[in-house]
Amino acid sequence: MLDLKFVVNNIDYVKQKTLQRNYEFDFEKIVELDLKRRGLIQKVEELKKYRNEVSKQVGIFKKEGKDISEISSKMRSISDEIDNLDKELSEVQQQLNDVMLMIPNIIDDSVPIGNDENDNPEVKKWGEKRVFDFTPKSHWEIAEKLDIVDFERGAKLSKSRFSIYKGLGSRLERALINFMLDTHIAKGYTEIIPPLLVNAKAMTGTGQLPKFEEELFKCERDELYLIPTAEVPVTNIYADEIIDYDKLPLNFVSYTPCFRREAGSYGKDVRGLIRQHQFNKVELVKIVEPERSMEELEILTDNAAEILRLLGLPYRIIKLCSGDLGFSSSITYDIEVWLPGQNCYREISSCSNFKDFQSRRAKIRYRDRNKNVVFPHTLNGSGLAVGRTFLAILENYQQEDGSVVVPDVLKPYMGGVDIIK
Repeated sequence: MLDLKFVVNNIDYVKQKTLQRNYEFDFEKIVELDLKRRGLIQKVEELKKYRNEVSKQVGIFKKEGKDISEISSKMRSISDEIDNLDKELSEVQQQLNDVMLMIPNIIDDSVPIGNDENDNPEVKKWGEKRVFDFTPKSHWEIAEKLDIVDFERGAKLSKSRFSIYKGLGSRLERALINFMLDTHIAKGYTEIIPPLLVNAKAMTGTGQLPKFEEELFKCERDELYLIPTAEVPVTNIYADEIIDYDKLPLNFVSYTPCFRREAGSYGKDVRGLIRQHQFNKVELVKIVEPERSMEELEILTDNAAEILRLLGLPYRIIKLCSGDLGFSSSITYDIEVWLPGQNCYREISSCSNFKDFQSRRAKIRYRDRNKNVVFPHTLNGSGLAVGRTFLAILENYQQEDGSVVVPDVLKPYMGGVDIIK
């Protein structure tokens, strides 16, 4: 959430930054509601001041034995008016809060201006693409032939875009999870195992609600949501709290299953493991001092990319342009892994700096060096989407006979298995 005072005092700037996202918003509604809010506050304060002055007179009249029936009646009328104005003020403030929750974050000045993913510049590339002596297969062909992922029975148990890992496929997925966790823990991240079901307040804190309700799986009876990413519960650990200065930076790593409806993506990337309703992810979350957040974004992005380097998987890093940037993000790097079976790069990690957007919504604060209570910056990035790393290994390490070589760093996690066949 943006600061209301900042928005009202810099309305043209906020409009410009919002339009750069190709996102239109009625800012006049905010100005209108804010003026109404201020007017009501002024009226209430004036009436309360008048009531206090009259109350003093009532005390004096009582001591003097004067009749106070008329003035008491007037006081009751003023109190009723204050109560009505307070109710109206509360309603206006709620309307204003609801409107403010729908404004996207301010994009960082370093973000390139563009319309969509075609305008995202590449900022780094690593690794040589493997040259095959045969036509490389897609990961779903490899997985089905090796009988390590069952797409059809996964759909039978749930619906399309749910899958069953089995045998060495299950072991490879689990090996990747443990390898990622161990690598990040060694970097100083604290492991978190959070709830997979969270309330609406937590979803609102990180920006999933109210705008993206249709993307979420909801348990109606309990008013809880299945998490779309560990970012939601881990970031909200400190919601409504004030963190001591010496606790920052906070660095967390968390493995969770994630759940997304993928509403509006029908017909796109439906084959294999690219766009599942349930998938595994190892997430990195940082809560840091504002002046360090851009530096911490570079560190977080490199920590995620290191997983691919250790696995020997070629990748590139792109910076998302204004039109492709997520609602809550101020700046985002996407890491894309090379998939030879599909002859393209695919996003495998998204690393974002939300600045104080999420901390304002979740009311996460900290005491700075001067003991002032201020909002920290939050960051997150998947390090990495486990299923997409799984499929990247299948496509990059496939052999002509259909087998898949296990990368060296994963062999200790695979119980000595060095080839899947």
